[in-house]
Amino acid sequence: MTPFTSLSMASKIPIIVSLLLLFFATTIRSYEDPTKKTMEEFSGYPTTETQSCNSDPQSSSLSVDSESLQRQIDELSTFSDTPAPSVTRILYSEKDVLARRFIKNLMGRSGLSVHEDAVGNIFGRWEGSEPELPAVATGSHIDAIPYSGKYDGVVGVLGAIEAINVLRRSGFEPKRSLEVILFTSEEPTRFGISCLGRDLNSGSCDRLLARSQALSEALKKTVDGQNISFFNAARLAGYAKDQEDLSSVFMKEGHYSAFLELHIEQGPILEEEGISIGIVTAIAAPASIKVDFEGNGGHAGAVLMPYRNDAGLAAAELALAVEKHVLDSGSVDTVGTVGIMELHPGAINSIPSKSHVEIDTRDIDESRRDTVIEKVHLSAIAIAEKCKVELSEFRIVNKDPPALSDKSVIEAMQFASQQLNLSHKFMISRAYHDSLFMARISPMGMIFIPCYKGYSHKPEEYASIEDIANGVKVLAVTMGINS
Repeated sequence: MTPFTSLSMASKIPIIVSLLLLFFATTIRSYEDPTKKTMEEFSGYPTTETQSCNSDPQSSSLSVDSESLQRQIDELSTFSDTPAPSVTRILYSEKDVLARRFIKNLMGRSGLSVHEDAVGNIFGRWEGSEPELPAVATGSHIDAIPYSGKYDGVVGVLGAIEAINVLRRSGFEPKRSLEVILFTSEEPTRFGISCLGRDLNSGSCDRLLARSQALSEALKKTVDGQNISFFNAARLAGYAKDQEDLSSVFMKEGHYSAFLELHIEQGPILEEEGISIGIVTAIAAPASIKVDFEGNGGHAGAVLMPYRNDAGLAAAELALAVEKHVLDSGSVDTVGTVGIMELHPGAINSIPSKSHVEIDTRDIDESRRDTVIEKVHLSAIAIAEKCKVELSEFRIVNKDPPALSDKSVIEAMQFASQQLNLSHKFMISRAYHDSLFMARISPMGMIFIPCYKGYSHKPEEYASIEDIANGVKVLAVTMGINS
């Protein structure tokens, strides 16, 4: 039994019911109510015990301050290296540092104690009445790939702070501490795969939190496209003053009793089906591969077809092979993308002498994904022989396991959605999130909200403030249950 599932739900039920009463007008149902039965089942405690509430629900306000939240989202979007409506906010850039300062200020105004670790993960803590217990954490990221939108990650950070405000305004007093985390980076824009390093075998700020000493060592050799090292960039932003010691970043398993993340869906399902809340049951397992072919090159007119060693043709055939192997998996949950294809020398009248391909493949079934990777590898070998080129590199850059949401967290989110009269459905996240890596050290769960046409990573990315507020409500109630 996890610390999460062993919480004394009986002592919290009156408070949580009061919180819910502030969201909507309803009659408290009898003990036979199936939602109470659900709470009993996942908590292991009866719901019949009572105690006095910490506040008078009729005199408290538990509503989401939607106007303020939208204003914060809009203001944060101005910390960008590209003009509106796009947002570009790269790890450790000047705009990123300003955005961090903005978030820390909001945390402080919400009464949270703020601290940062060696790589810039930011923590805002509301101390509970029993601070020695593992805290309940929530959060996301605010870095943004070039020319993207203003909601990805941001909703999970600003929404988390607002969820704290919602609970504070209600008079709620947590037993466990509640902690909002701004992860220093999630996007791979500056330093490569999973945000921290083109040459890493694994790399993510959250993997650092999850105690990856190998990643710590690899960071010392990691540089960006301008040959600026990770640690130099971090120091310029005010972090990593002692690059030899990243022990402050690592967290042990059990550090948190639960980690919850609010996020836009980044897909069209919730909007198309008219559903308010997505409850994530699993996050697909991502893997990325780098492939290099080398041929002889030559003049596009002078070298006849039978005599060519075309590295570009090999890359094109491998891209088609990726599609074939993914489709042949037999599951709609298997996906593959050739996101980068580079040809050298890159002239219209020159046969490519070198080609570079980067492949992303994901699945909720790790073994099925790994089968696709093996088939792609065999195809790369066969294509190199057919095209009379050398397969100079086939490197699996990262190969992560899927993350399953904790059953009790799922049920808590379901209970909150039901009591808030919000339609919900269980979903798989096919994009990876901070939660994928936090699942290594804590029970985890995610709340999805609809976004316009499923758009993300583009300026048209949009989520209505009504949908965001719904997500904040579910997050606040779930945090209240868990604390």
